[in-house]
Amino acid sequence: MTPYVLTVDAGVRDLRAADRLLHTLAGELALDEGAFGCTHLVWDDTPRVVVSLALPSEPLLRTAQERLTARGHQVSPGAPDAVGRAVLYPGVAELTGTLTVGDVLARSAIDCVTVLGSPIRPDPRARLVTRDHVRPQWQHGELVLTAMPAVGGTLVPFEVPAPTPCCADH
Repeated sequence: MTPYVLTVDAGVRDLRAADRLLHTLAGELALDEGAFGCTHLVWDDTPRVVVSLALPSEPLLRTAQERLTARGHQVSPGAPDAVGRAVLYPGVAELTGTLTVGDVLARSAIDCVTVLGSPIRPDPRARLVTRDHVRPQWQHGELVLTAMPAVGGTLVPFEVPAPTPCCADH
């Protein structure tokens, strides 16, 4: 990743709202394909989700800081941790429909795909049904997508697009 990173704390409490915030910020700041936008869970007195933006240049970083601060967002330098969940990253727009694992790696910034519970990486020809929702996570400096087995020998990203909230039936 780039050294031009900032964190935005907008008091967001859930991942879906943080995803929407990142997409809104990307549009407002006219971020190009080279930017990264990640979510980070904060577990202090006020649990929430903050977002980080990794930008390709210092001038863009300064512009983003100025605009976001002017909008009333709390902005701080750097990322809150090294394990952000990537929402915006190079190639994310290409990850729709069903692709092979090899296509995912070739078309995006994702460095590797792992399968939940398996020590072996999937075959590059394995089919991944993206559900148009691919959220890899930074692990040891690599962008890693965790997948799980699905119907018909396919894989799906571990994170589902519209999760059922805990205790939804209560």
